[in-house]
Amino acid sequence: MSDKKIRYAVVGLGNIAQVAVLPAFKGASANSELTALVSGDDDKLKTLGKKYKVKNLYNYRDFDKCLHSGEIDAVYIATPNVNHHAFAVEAARAGIHILTEKPMALNEDACISMLEEAEDNNVKLMVAYRLHFDPANLQAIETAKNGKLGDLRIFNSTFTYQVTDPNNIRLKYDMGGGPLYDIGTYCINAARYLFQDEPVEVFATALSNPRDERFTEVEEMAAVTLRFRKARLANFVVSFGAAATAAYDLIGSEGSLRLEHAYEYADDMMMTTTIDEKDTVKRFKKHDQFAPEIEYFSKCILNNEDPEPSALEGLYDIRIINAIFESARTKRSVKLDYVTKKNRPDIGQSVKKPAHGKPETIHAPSPHD
Repeated sequence: MSDKKIRYAVVGLGNIAQVAVLPAFKGASANSELTALVSGDDDKLKTLGKKYKVKNLYNYRDFDKCLHSGEIDAVYIATPNVNHHAFAVEAARAGIHILTEKPMALNEDACISMLEEAEDNNVKLMVAYRLHFDPANLQAIETAKNGKLGDLRIFNSTFTYQVTDPNNIRLKYDMGGGPLYDIGTYCINAARYLFQDEPVEVFATALSNPRDERFTEVEEMAAVTLRFRKARLANFVVSFGAAATAAYDLIGSEGSLRLEHAYEYADDMMMTTTIDEKDTVKRFKKHDQFAPEIEYFSKCILNNEDPEPSALEGLYDIRIINAIFESARTKRSVKLDYVTKKNRPDIGQSVKKPAHGKPETIHAPSPHD
Protein backbone atom coordinates (compact mmCIF):
# COMPACT_ATOMS: atom_id res chain seq x y z
CA MET A 1 0.00 0.00 0.00
CA SER A 2 1.28 3.50 -0.83
CA ASP A 3 1.26 5.67 2.34
CA LYS A 4 -1.80 3.82 3.60
CA LYS A 5 -3.78 4.85 0.53
CA ILE A 6 -5.64 2.35 -1.61
CA ARG A 7 -4.68 2.76 -5.26
CA TYR A 8 -7.56 2.42 -7.72
CA ALA A 9 -8.04 1.73 -11.39
CA VAL A 10 -11.36 2.98 -12.70
CA VAL A 11 -12.56 0.47 -15.30
CA GLY A 12 -14.95 2.00 -17.82
CA LEU A 13 -15.04 5.71 -18.60
CA GLY A 14 -18.65 6.30 -19.53
CA ASN A 15 -20.88 9.12 -18.35
CA ILE A 16 -21.20 8.06 -14.70
CA ALA A 17 -17.45 7.56 -14.38
CA GLN A 18 -16.63 10.94 -15.89
CA VAL A 19 -19.36 12.94 -14.16
CA ALA A 20 -19.20 11.36 -10.70
CA VAL A 21 -16.59 8.67 -10.06
CA LEU A 22 -13.38 10.32 -11.25
CA PRO A 23 -14.08 13.67 -9.51
CA ALA A 24 -14.90 11.79 -6.29
CA PHE A 25 -11.30 10.79 -5.69
CA LYS A 26 -10.53 14.34 -4.57
CA GLY A 27 -13.05 13.99 -1.75
CA ALA A 28 -11.73 10.52 -0.85
CA SER A 29 -8.06 11.51 -0.94
CA ALA A 30 -7.49 10.79 2.78
CA ASN A 31 -7.14 7.08 2.03
CA SER A 32 -7.77 6.62 -1.70
CA GLU A 33 -5.79 7.43 -4.83
CA LEU A 34 -6.65 7.24 -8.53
CA THR A 35 -3.65 5.64 -10.21
CA ALA A 36 -4.94 3.94 -13.37
CA LEU A 37 -7.66 4.21 -16.02
CA VAL A 38 -9.02 1.41 -18.20
CA SER A 39 -11.14 1.98 -21.32
CA GLY A 40 -11.67 0.83 -24.88
CA ASP A 41 -11.45 4.44 -26.08
CA ASP A 42 -7.90 5.76 -26.48
CA ASP A 43 -9.11 9.38 -26.75
CA LYS A 44 -10.81 9.07 -23.36
CA LEU A 45 -7.67 7.58 -21.84
CA LYS A 46 -5.42 10.32 -23.18
CA THR A 47 -7.72 13.23 -22.30
CA LEU A 48 -8.82 11.99 -18.86
CA GLY A 49 -5.36 10.76 -17.96
CA LYS A 50 -4.04 14.28 -18.55
CA LYS A 51 -6.95 15.90 -16.71
CA TYR A 52 -6.59 13.76 -13.59
CA LYS A 53 -2.80 13.37 -13.82
CA VAL A 54 -3.02 9.61 -14.19
CA LYS A 55 -0.08 8.08 -16.06
CA ASN A 56 -1.13 4.42 -16.03
CA LEU A 57 -3.53 4.06 -18.97
CA TYR A 58 -4.79 0.71 -20.23
CA ASN A 59 -7.03 -0.47 -23.02
CA TYR A 60 -9.54 -3.16 -22.06
CA ARG A 61 -7.45 -5.74 -23.92
CA ASP A 62 -4.60 -4.96 -21.50
CA PHE A 63 -6.68 -5.30 -18.33
CA ASP A 64 -4.63 -8.28 -17.17
CA LYS A 65 -1.48 -6.20 -17.47
CA CYS A 66 -3.10 -3.50 -15.33
CA LEU A 67 -4.07 -6.04 -12.66
CA HIS A 68 -0.52 -7.39 -12.41
CA SER A 69 1.27 -4.04 -12.80
CA GLY A 70 1.82 -3.47 -9.09
CA GLU A 71 0.25 -0.02 -9.57
CA ILE A 72 -3.21 -0.75 -8.12
CA ASP A 73 -4.82 -2.36 -5.08
CA ALA A 74 -8.48 -2.09 -6.15
CA VAL A 75 -10.73 -1.54 -9.15
CA TYR A 76 -13.86 0.57 -9.44
CA ILE A 77 -15.90 -1.15 -12.16
CA ALA A 78 -18.11 1.33 -14.04
CA THR A 79 -18.58 -0.58 -17.29
CA PRO A 80 -21.89 -1.54 -18.91
CA ASN A 81 -23.85 -3.90 -16.66
CA VAL A 82 -23.15 -6.97 -18.77
CA ASN A 83 -19.40 -6.72 -18.12
CA HIS A 84 -19.38 -6.37 -14.31
CA HIS A 85 -19.02 -10.11 -13.73
CA ALA A 86 -16.11 -10.73 -16.09
CA PHE A 87 -14.01 -7.80 -14.87
CA ALA A 88 -14.71 -8.63 -11.21
CA VAL A 89 -13.75 -12.28 -11.56
CA GLU A 90 -10.51 -11.40 -13.36
CA ALA A 91 -9.66 -8.83 -10.69
CA ALA A 92 -10.37 -11.26 -7.84
CA ARG A 93 -8.11 -13.92 -9.38
CA ALA A 94 -5.33 -11.33 -9.51
CA GLY A 95 -5.79 -10.52 -5.81
CA ILE A 96 -7.27 -7.06 -6.51
CA HIS A 97 -10.14 -5.71 -4.39
CA ILE A 98 -13.41 -4.89 -6.19
CA LEU A 99 -15.88 -2.02 -5.94
CA THR A 100 -18.48 -2.51 -8.66
CA GLU A 101 -21.36 -0.38 -9.82
CA LYS A 102 -24.96 -1.61 -9.62
CA PRO A 103 -26.41 -3.96 -10.63
CA MET A 104 -23.79 -6.38 -9.37
CA ALA A 105 -24.44 -8.69 -12.35
CA LEU A 106 -27.39 -9.77 -14.49
CA ASN A 107 -28.32 -13.03 -12.76
CA GLU A 108 -27.90 -14.86 -9.47
CA ASP A 109 -25.33 -17.35 -10.76
CA ALA A 110 -23.02 -14.55 -11.88
CA CYS A 111 -23.39 -12.79 -8.50
CA ILE A 112 -22.59 -16.00 -6.62
CA SER A 113 -19.58 -16.56 -8.87
CA MET A 114 -18.27 -13.08 -8.03
CA LEU A 115 -18.83 -13.63 -4.32
CA GLU A 116 -17.07 -17.01 -4.34
CA GLU A 117 -14.10 -15.73 -6.36
CA ALA A 118 -13.65 -12.86 -3.89
CA GLU A 119 -13.76 -15.22 -0.93
CA ASP A 120 -11.44 -17.78 -2.54
CA ASN A 121 -8.87 -15.10 -3.35
CA ASN A 122 -9.22 -13.20 -0.05
CA VAL A 123 -10.24 -9.88 -1.61
CA LYS A 124 -12.95 -7.44 -0.58
CA LEU A 125 -16.01 -7.10 -2.82
CA MET A 126 -18.43 -4.20 -2.39
CA VAL A 127 -21.36 -3.07 -4.55
CA ALA A 128 -21.55 0.71 -5.03
CA TYR A 129 -24.73 1.50 -3.12
CA ARG A 130 -23.91 5.18 -2.64
CA LEU A 131 -27.18 5.84 -0.81
CA HIS A 132 -26.00 3.65 2.07
CA PHE A 133 -23.83 6.65 3.03
CA ASP A 134 -26.33 9.40 2.15
CA PRO A 135 -27.58 11.46 5.14
CA ALA A 136 -31.14 11.81 3.79
CA ASN A 137 -31.72 8.12 3.12
CA LEU A 138 -30.04 7.13 6.38
CA GLN A 139 -32.28 9.57 8.25
CA ALA A 140 -35.28 7.94 6.60
CA ILE A 141 -34.03 4.55 7.82
CA GLU A 142 -33.59 5.94 11.33
CA THR A 143 -37.13 7.35 11.32
CA ALA A 144 -38.49 4.03 10.10
CA LYS A 145 -36.64 2.20 12.89
CA ASN A 146 -37.46 4.52 15.81
CA GLY A 147 -41.20 3.80 15.72
CA LYS A 148 -42.42 7.35 15.12
CA LEU A 149 -44.32 6.22 12.03
CA GLY A 150 -45.90 3.35 13.94
CA ASP A 151 -46.10 -0.07 12.33
CA LEU A 152 -44.68 0.23 8.83
CA ARG A 153 -47.27 -0.74 6.23
CA ILE A 154 -46.59 0.57 2.71
CA PHE A 155 -43.68 1.72 0.54
CA ASN A 156 -44.53 3.52 -2.72
CA SER A 157 -41.98 4.85 -5.19
CA THR A 158 -41.66 6.24 -8.71
CA PHE A 159 -38.33 6.58 -10.51
CA THR A 160 -38.56 7.71 -14.12
CA TYR A 161 -36.80 9.75 -16.78
CA GLN A 162 -36.63 10.05 -20.55
CA VAL A 163 -33.73 8.26 -22.23
CA THR A 164 -33.44 10.51 -25.25
CA ASP A 165 -30.16 9.16 -26.69
CA PRO A 166 -31.29 6.31 -29.01
CA ASN A 167 -27.81 4.75 -28.93
CA ASN A 168 -27.50 4.69 -25.16
CA ILE A 169 -26.51 1.34 -23.63
CA ARG A 170 -29.58 1.54 -21.36
CA LEU A 171 -31.70 0.71 -24.42
CA LYS A 172 -29.58 -2.28 -25.47
CA TYR A 173 -30.62 -5.75 -24.33
CA ASP A 174 -27.17 -7.28 -24.79
CA MET A 175 -25.64 -4.57 -22.58
CA GLY A 176 -27.94 -5.37 -19.65
CA GLY A 177 -30.17 -2.38 -20.36
CA GLY A 178 -33.70 -1.53 -19.32
CA PRO A 179 -35.10 0.44 -16.37
CA LEU A 180 -35.35 -2.54 -14.01
CA TYR A 181 -31.61 -3.18 -14.02
CA ASP A 182 -30.67 0.49 -14.22
CA ILE A 183 -33.01 2.23 -11.77
CA GLY A 184 -35.28 -0.49 -10.41
CA THR A 185 -32.39 -1.53 -8.19
CA TYR A 186 -32.74 1.73 -6.25
CA CYS A 187 -36.42 1.19 -5.47
CA ILE A 188 -35.89 -2.44 -4.46
CA ASN A 189 -32.95 -1.56 -2.25
CA ALA A 190 -34.83 1.32 -0.61
CA ALA A 191 -37.81 -0.91 0.23
CA ARG A 192 -35.47 -3.49 1.74
CA TYR A 193 -33.51 -1.04 3.89
CA LEU A 194 -36.61 0.86 5.06
CA PHE A 195 -38.51 -2.32 5.99
CA GLN A 196 -35.28 -3.93 7.27
CA ASP A 197 -36.46 -7.16 5.70
CA GLU A 198 -36.56 -9.24 2.53
CA PRO A 199 -39.62 -9.81 0.29
CA VAL A 200 -41.33 -13.19 0.02
CA GLU A 201 -43.39 -12.66 -3.15
CA VAL A 202 -43.26 -10.58 -6.34
CA PHE A 203 -45.86 -9.52 -8.87
CA ALA A 204 -44.93 -7.37 -11.85
CA THR A 205 -46.01 -5.98 -15.21
CA ALA A 206 -43.54 -4.73 -17.83
CA LEU A 207 -44.55 -3.06 -21.06
CA SER A 208 -43.55 -0.72 -23.87
CA ASN A 209 -45.38 1.67 -26.15
CA PRO A 210 -45.37 -0.17 -29.54
CA ARG A 211 -45.16 3.20 -31.33
CA ASP A 212 -41.92 4.14 -29.56
CA GLU A 213 -38.91 2.85 -31.48
CA ARG A 214 -36.58 3.31 -28.50
CA PHE A 215 -37.98 0.25 -26.75
CA THR A 216 -37.61 -2.57 -29.25
CA GLU A 217 -35.04 -4.42 -27.08
CA VAL A 218 -35.87 -3.54 -23.47
CA GLU A 219 -38.98 -2.71 -21.50
CA GLU A 220 -40.07 0.94 -21.36
CA MET A 221 -41.56 0.65 -17.89
CA ALA A 222 -42.38 -1.81 -15.14
CA ALA A 223 -44.82 -1.77 -12.22
CA VAL A 224 -43.89 -4.01 -9.31
CA THR A 225 -45.41 -5.13 -6.02
CA LEU A 226 -43.23 -6.82 -3.42
CA ARG A 227 -44.89 -8.60 -0.51
CA PHE A 228 -42.98 -8.62 2.75
CA ARG A 229 -43.72 -10.39 6.00
CA LYS A 230 -45.93 -8.68 8.62
CA ALA A 231 -48.43 -7.86 5.85
CA ARG A 232 -46.27 -5.12 4.32
CA LEU A 233 -46.29 -4.08 0.66
CA ALA A 234 -43.75 -2.23 -1.47
CA ASN A 235 -44.94 -0.82 -4.81
CA PHE A 236 -42.85 0.96 -7.41
CA VAL A 237 -42.89 2.05 -11.05
CA VAL A 238 -39.77 2.66 -13.14
CA SER A 239 -39.67 4.01 -16.69
CA PHE A 240 -37.31 5.31 -19.37
CA GLY A 241 -40.19 6.97 -21.21
CA ALA A 242 -41.72 9.39 -18.70
CA ALA A 243 -40.85 12.77 -17.22
CA ALA A 244 -38.16 12.78 -14.56
CA THR A 245 -39.19 11.95 -11.01
CA ALA A 246 -37.45 10.15 -8.16
CA ALA A 247 -39.29 9.90 -4.85
CA TYR A 248 -40.60 7.45 -2.30
CA ASP A 249 -43.25 7.42 0.41
CA LEU A 250 -43.08 5.27 3.53
CA ILE A 251 -46.43 4.96 5.30
CA GLY A 252 -46.92 3.60 8.79
CA SER A 253 -49.91 3.17 11.07
CA GLU A 254 -49.23 6.53 12.77
CA GLY A 255 -47.40 8.66 10.23
CA SER A 256 -45.68 8.90 6.88
CA LEU A 257 -42.43 10.03 5.32
CA ARG A 258 -41.76 11.32 1.80
CA LEU A 259 -38.30 11.82 0.30
CA GLU A 260 -38.08 13.87 -2.90
CA HIS A 261 -35.14 13.30 -5.31
CA ALA A 262 -34.51 10.22 -3.17
CA TYR A 263 -32.19 8.45 -5.59
CA GLU A 264 -30.48 11.43 -7.23
CA TYR A 265 -26.89 12.61 -6.81
CA ALA A 266 -27.15 15.99 -8.56
CA ASP A 267 -30.06 17.57 -6.65
CA ASP A 268 -31.03 18.62 -3.15
CA MET A 269 -33.30 16.16 -1.34
CA MET A 270 -36.34 17.17 0.70
CA MET A 271 -37.86 14.99 3.40
CA THR A 272 -41.38 15.57 4.72
CA THR A 273 -42.39 13.65 7.82
CA THR A 274 -46.09 13.75 8.73
CA ILE A 275 -47.21 12.71 12.22
CA ASP A 276 -50.59 13.63 13.74
CA GLU A 277 -51.29 15.66 10.58
CA LYS A 278 -48.28 17.89 11.32
CA ASP A 279 -45.60 18.18 8.62
CA THR A 280 -41.90 18.51 9.41
CA VAL A 281 -39.76 19.41 6.40
CA LYS A 282 -35.99 19.04 6.18
CA ARG A 283 -33.81 19.85 3.18
CA PHE A 284 -30.58 17.97 2.47
CA LYS A 285 -28.20 19.91 0.24
CA LYS A 286 -26.57 18.27 -2.76
CA HIS A 287 -23.26 16.64 -1.93
CA ASP A 288 -20.72 14.24 -3.42
CA GLN A 289 -22.24 10.78 -2.91
CA PHE A 290 -19.40 8.85 -4.56
CA ALA A 291 -16.45 9.98 -2.43
CA PRO A 292 -17.93 8.49 0.78
CA GLU A 293 -18.35 5.02 -0.73
CA ILE A 294 -14.80 5.04 -2.11
CA GLU A 295 -13.38 6.25 1.20
CA TYR A 296 -15.43 3.65 3.11
CA PHE A 297 -14.30 0.79 0.87
CA SER A 298 -10.68 1.83 1.28
CA LYS A 299 -11.16 1.83 5.05
CA CYS A 300 -12.56 -1.69 4.87
CA ILE A 301 -9.49 -2.85 2.92
CA LEU A 302 -7.01 -1.10 5.22
CA ASN A 303 -8.70 -2.35 8.42
CA ASN A 304 -9.64 -5.78 7.04
CA GLU A 305 -13.34 -5.15 7.67
CA ASP A 306 -16.29 -6.56 5.74
CA PRO A 307 -18.15 -3.84 3.79
CA GLU A 308 -21.82 -3.30 4.66
CA PRO A 309 -23.08 -3.07 1.06
CA SER A 310 -21.58 -6.48 0.46
CA ALA A 311 -21.90 -9.00 -2.33
CA LEU A 312 -24.99 -10.35 -0.56
CA GLU A 313 -26.64 -6.93 -0.92
CA GLY A 314 -26.11 -7.06 -4.67
CA LEU A 315 -27.12 -10.71 -4.91
CA TYR A 316 -30.41 -10.16 -3.07
CA ASP A 317 -31.41 -7.29 -5.37
CA ILE A 318 -30.65 -9.36 -8.49
CA ARG A 319 -32.59 -12.29 -7.06
CA ILE A 320 -35.61 -10.00 -6.83
CA ILE A 321 -35.09 -8.48 -10.29
CA ASN A 322 -34.92 -11.92 -11.87
CA ALA A 323 -38.19 -12.83 -10.10
CA ILE A 324 -39.73 -9.60 -11.41
CA PHE A 325 -38.85 -10.55 -14.99
CA GLU A 326 -40.32 -14.02 -14.43
CA SER A 327 -43.54 -12.57 -13.04
CA ALA A 328 -43.88 -10.11 -15.92
CA ARG A 329 -43.29 -12.91 -18.43
CA THR A 330 -45.72 -15.42 -16.85
CA LYS A 331 -48.24 -12.82 -15.62
CA ARG A 332 -48.23 -14.61 -12.27
CA SER A 333 -46.85 -13.85 -8.86
CA VAL A 334 -43.51 -15.45 -8.01
CA LYS A 335 -42.73 -16.63 -4.50
CA LEU A 336 -39.26 -16.07 -3.07
CA ASP A 337 -37.58 -18.27 -0.49
CA TYR A 338 -37.19 -16.16 2.64
CA VAL A 339 -33.61 -15.11 3.35
CA THR A 340 -32.16 -13.16 6.23
CA LYS A 341 -29.52 -10.44 6.28
CA LYS A 342 -27.82 -9.19 9.43
CA ASN A 343 -26.00 -6.07 8.24
CA ARG A 344 -27.96 -3.12 6.87
CA PRO A 345 -27.15 0.58 6.45
CA ASP A 346 -27.63 2.75 9.53
CA ILE A 347 -27.18 6.37 10.59
CA GLY A 348 -23.59 5.69 11.68
CA GLN A 349 -22.58 5.42 8.02
CA SER A 350 -23.74 8.95 7.18
CA VAL A 351 -21.03 10.97 5.42
CA LYS A 352 -21.33 14.31 3.67
CA LYS A 353 -18.64 15.47 1.24
CA PRO A 354 -18.64 18.80 -0.62
CA ALA A 355 -20.39 18.82 -3.98
CA HIS A 356 -18.37 19.46 -7.11
CA GLY A 357 -19.32 21.01 -10.44
CA LYS A 358 -20.36 18.93 -13.42
CA PRO A 359 -17.26 18.27 -15.54
CA GLU A 360 -17.20 18.24 -19.31
CA THR A 361 -17.28 14.74 -20.75
CA ILE A 362 -15.57 13.13 -23.72
CA HIS A 363 -17.42 10.57 -25.86
CA ALA A 364 -19.88 9.99 -22.99
CA PRO A 365 -23.22 11.74 -23.60
CA SER A 366 -25.81 11.81 -20.88
CA PRO A 367 -28.70 9.38 -21.47
CA HIS A 368 -31.19 12.23 -21.13
CA ASP A 369 -29.51 15.30 -22.66
